[in-house]
Amino acid sequence: MITITKKEKSVFNQLKYLQMDYSGGLSVNILKMDLDLSEHEIKEILDNLEKKGLVSRVDKGKIKANYLDDEIEVVNTQKDVKTAELNQLELEALEIIRKLADSQGIISRYILEGNLLYGPLKVSNFRMYHIIISLENKNILRKLKKDDGEYYQVTIK
Repeated sequence: MITITKKEKSVFNQLKYLQMDYSGGLSVNILKMDLDLSEHEIKEILDNLEKKGLVSRVDKGKIKANYLDDEIEVVNTQKDVKTAELNQLELEALEIIRKLADSQGIISRYILEGNLLYGPLKVSNFRMYHIIISLENKNILRKLKKDDGEYYQVTIK
């Protein structure tokens, strides 16, 4: 699932609509004038859409909309986008944790952190701790201290 703001959705929809007339890609200036957005706004929105794989840049600064099979969720603000993405990351992290945990749902802290950092998610240190703390606050993970080290236990199956 891809999460975008309402402005990003309107830019993406307009790009798809205008792209029917401009087969080789659309100039940013045409899109900017059509939507009446500032240079800074359109650049920021297009950069965000490009990071999410919804648009791509082609010859001489022209852009094209990419048609993806992924579901697109529209939210109000960038903050809501970050929250939705974190929730998606939490779900993906929980799946990884469940695969790594033993039959009692226990996993070593270092194995968990290493798999979040260097595994399929490849999150940053800050994001990794944010995910772990968020899962702890939601009572999905519980921190355990044993004689041989620190562990986490998955509390829901």
